[in-house]
Formats: sequence, structure tokens, C-alpha cells
Amino acid sequence: QVQLVESGGGLVQAGVSLRLSCAASGRTASSYPMGWFRQAPGKEREFVAAIHWSAGYIYYTDSVKGRFTISREYAKNTVYLQMNSLKPEDTAVYYCAADSVGRTWPLIRTYQYNTWGQGTQVTVSS
Repeated sequence: QVQLVESGGGLVQAGVSLRLSCAASGRTASSYPMGWFRQAPGKEREFVAAIHWSAGYIYYTDSVKGRFTISREYAKNTVYLQMNSLKPEDTAVYYCAADSVGRTWPLIRTYQYNTWGQGTQVTVSS
């Protein structure tokens, strides 16, 4: 059973950077495609970025392209989301997710993931 734990959120001013981490436990967790989603108050959970380690695929939603970078440290079973040039509209709870079923890429829908972390709050002030 895969478990995911996010960390790295916080309260920052617009323009600065944050790096979120998602540590995955489980013997085969490092082989699963992983994604980051976010949910702002009163809004639906939306896709941010995804990485398919073994296939070498990475995918971003348009609003974060050029500012966010998803990466993976295989030996630590950890996925990162480096967020630069943060904007107030990036404020949300950020969730990481794993697909242990093997769904078709790109994995940009919540239903394509079967394991979720508890979330970490990111607040960007103007």
C-alpha cells in the first residue's frame, strides 16, 4: 500500500519560490507516475503537473509552465514541485497523488490517481 506525505508549504510573498516535497512509502512506490494537484477555497481540485519516471514524461498545466518544475529523486522515493515566481492565484492546498494502476498518459484528471496525500497549504500574499 502506497502512502504519500507532502511537506514544504507555507505563507510567502508574491514573486518568491517554494519547493514542495512528496515522500512516497511502499516497495514499488518509486515506479508509479506521480502528480501534483491544487485546490483553492470554493474551487475544484485542479491538475498542476505530473511525471512518469520510467517513461520520461512530464506534463504541466498551462498556468504554471515556465514557473513550476516537477522532478523526482528516485533513491528517496520523493517527488518535488519547485515553484518559482509565485502569484496570489497560486494560493491553494497542494496535493500529490500516485497512479499504481497504470492508466493512460497524460494523467491530468483526479480519477486517474488512486492514492493521495493529505495536502500542504501554500498561501501567496500580494
